[in-house]
Amino acid sequence: MEELRKVKCVISYDGSSFNGFQSQKDVRNIQDEIELALTTIHKEEQRLVSSGRTDRGVHAYGQVISFVTKLNLSEKQWCRALNSLLPSDIHVLKVEFVATDFHARLSAKAKTYCYYLNMKEYNPLERNYVYQYNKHLYLEPMIKAAQLFVGKHDFRNFCSNSASEVISFERFIYSFTISEVDGLLLFRVKGSGFLRYMVRMLVGTLIAIGAKKEKEKYILERLDKQENMVTIYNAPSMGLYLEEVEY
Repeated sequence: MEELRKVKCVISYDGSSFNGFQSQKDVRNIQDEIELALTTIHKEEQRLVSSGRTDRGVHAYGQVISFVTKLNLSEKQWCRALNSLLPSDIHVLKVEFVATDFHARLSAKAKTYCYYLNMKEYNPLERNYVYQYNKHLYLEPMIKAAQLFVGKHDFRNFCSNSASEVISFERFIYSFTISEVDGLLLFRVKGSGFLRYMVRMLVGTLIAIGAKKEKEKYILERLDKQENMVTIYNAPSMGLYLEEVEY
């Protein structure tokens, strides 16, 4: 009897021309591209499990997927085989065999996202990879306000999920930093997990504070509140990257 093995892959992709990660009919998506490669290798239909979906236009340095196989290929052979079949905007960085109870989403302990924003002149070469805000933002109030999100909080007003879609709106944010180099802002947030659009809404709210459209009070009125006061701010997708998933 052939032994079943579970394979974990760390994958990077350019999300510019995809309609998100999740499989969808009649639109280009990352999951279908990877499953097509797996199906070609196995010569039968294959399915994968991911650490989570990313939205249209969002990129990844370190998305994680897993799948089960009977094929007797080494980790290096899996890496070469997949990369030979995947399109140029998806690349497998690392492959390793893991325990059979490993689950790409449920086994994850933390995720880190980063977001890039350009405060300087518009750069058409970066329009799909860095948010071209092209205006000055005040960094100090943003850095200070970001710390309000750190810790365990109810983020129902900083996501697009409905109550019927999630068990809990509580998430734990381990760290939230903002740095600037020559007009390029880098937001980096690490948490136990994230709700739909949550990172983009947190960043969008901080941008509003940096633009002096809002103050910290705007966050305090919504964070950990049961009332429906969803933030109106949502940063565009092109500046967002799934950086790392930790297990």
